[in-house]
Amino acid sequence: MLFKRSKLLSLLFLLLLMFVTGCSNTPKGSENTSLKDNGKVVTFSMTGDIGDLNPHTYFPNEFFSQAMVYESLVYYGKGGDIQPWLAKSWDISKDGKEYVFHLRKGVEFSDGSKFNAAIVKKNFDTILNNHKQHEWVELINQIKDTAVVDEYTFKITLNNSYYPTLQELTYIRPLRFVGEAAFPDSQDTFKDGLKSQIGTGPWVLSEYKKNEYAVFERNEKYWGTKPKVDKVVVKVITDGESRVLAFEKNELDFIFGNGVISQDSFQFLKDSGKYETKLSEPTATRTLLFNTNKEATKDHKVRLAFNYAFNKQAVIDNIFYGMEKKADTLFPPVLDYTKIDIDSYQYDTAKAEQLLDEAGWKKIEGKPFREKDGKELQLEFLFNSTDNIQKSIAQFVQGDFRKLGIDIKLNSQETNTFWKTAFQGNYDILFTSTWAVPFDPHSYLASITTDSENGGPDYTALLGLPEKKEIDEKIKKVLLTTGEKERKMLYTDILSTLHEQAVYLPISYQSNVAVYHKNIKGLDFLPQEAEVPLTTIDVE
Repeated sequence: MLFKRSKLLSLLFLLLLMFVTGCSNTPKGSENTSLKDNGKVVTFSMTGDIGDLNPHTYFPNEFFSQAMVYESLVYYGKGGDIQPWLAKSWDISKDGKEYVFHLRKGVEFSDGSKFNAAIVKKNFDTILNNHKQHEWVELINQIKDTAVVDEYTFKITLNNSYYPTLQELTYIRPLRFVGEAAFPDSQDTFKDGLKSQIGTGPWVLSEYKKNEYAVFERNEKYWGTKPKVDKVVVKVITDGESRVLAFEKNELDFIFGNGVISQDSFQFLKDSGKYETKLSEPTATRTLLFNTNKEATKDHKVRLAFNYAFNKQAVIDNIFYGMEKKADTLFPPVLDYTKIDIDSYQYDTAKAEQLLDEAGWKKIEGKPFREKDGKELQLEFLFNSTDNIQKSIAQFVQGDFRKLGIDIKLNSQETNTFWKTAFQGNYDILFTSTWAVPFDPHSYLASITTDSENGGPDYTALLGLPEKKEIDEKIKKVLLTTGEKERKMLYTDILSTLHEQAVYLPISYQSNVAVYHKNIKGLDFLPQEAEVPLTTIDVE
């Protein structure tokens, strides 16, 4: 009897142990409280997976996570100040064609290997060997040669004097550095990926489950000021309302970014008084891009009609709650070279209807949509399903344009599929945005001139413009200008032409939002829109 009871107790203990073990298999990071037992941990979420954390590639990699692990020679500081980073200083030749970088000594990769000129060159070599993938960065096209001068001195020689050189070296991708052990056997990081994620940055990826979560630990070998928290947990939550609910249940410490929640959710959380909220200064422009290769939108009058028909103020008031400013130009006028004198397209439905009539799209009595040659005016509107703001505006456009006799078909796709469709040009109207600093305006405009699949969809969308060749030539010319007066004149000419062609419909100057619990400190906005301030954040 005693034996049976002992056996029964053993069985019960074993079952209990199995139950506890099963519970411990919950993905690390899914329960904030359990992680916080192991030091300071902050948890937030993004709409997509972090990807394979390769700084030399693009989708599905995310800017913010690449910036956590990998660093650049120079850093884009507040107000556009180019600051020393992995390079402590640099010299520029009088003709502007040679840049000599003096590297910081004592910097180690997360695996303990040395950061020096040889590994800098090796990274540049693998990037330049795949230059076609990166040619949206004009600097890639301008690099003639790279050389190791000595262990801690690296030189870049250009084909031409290129004024944005230092600015483009601050980009989160592709000109950042992985350690020797990260290179694949082929040495081609773009085609064959990385063996492991080895960088010099403040964070190291410690745990990862695709499309669910990623855990980053502080890099104890980091050369700079170390982060205040020990771990960062990034959860994948594609839906904005689910993100808000997780935040209210204390499963997330903060919400950060653009489009990650709807503006009414932001306003609700702000008005509750329970949380801290912040809104950044305008960073980029939300805009609609018209595909000039499609039957309706290749017509200049149709594009003009849409610009007059779009009620921006209604969007500002009802979707943005007045938190964003109406945009009339492709770029925020606070950026260098972007303030231009134009006649903006004011909301005027009568003007829009007149233009549609002139374009041959007539209203037919008894029918809801305009027709031309027996065909309805139906346009496909492509937007990103994970961006809550895009969804709200797309639905507004669909309803508002119906009143004018335009049938808007909404095509909502998740991030990776969205960009694939966008680059293929399978849409009439695309919801997009400019790229913010340090990319705007020069890199965004440069992407118009190249079909690089990792740049922007604008190249394909603008191919139907008769002025496309002339615009491209002016963009290429302005990037190589050395005189400030000529540069300003060229930028004004380019931006004025794009405005007159009405190929873009600027909506508002967007901002990042931050919502966080009151025990979170040090959360502020960084110069690059995509960066999350994880090195300064703290938990009390």
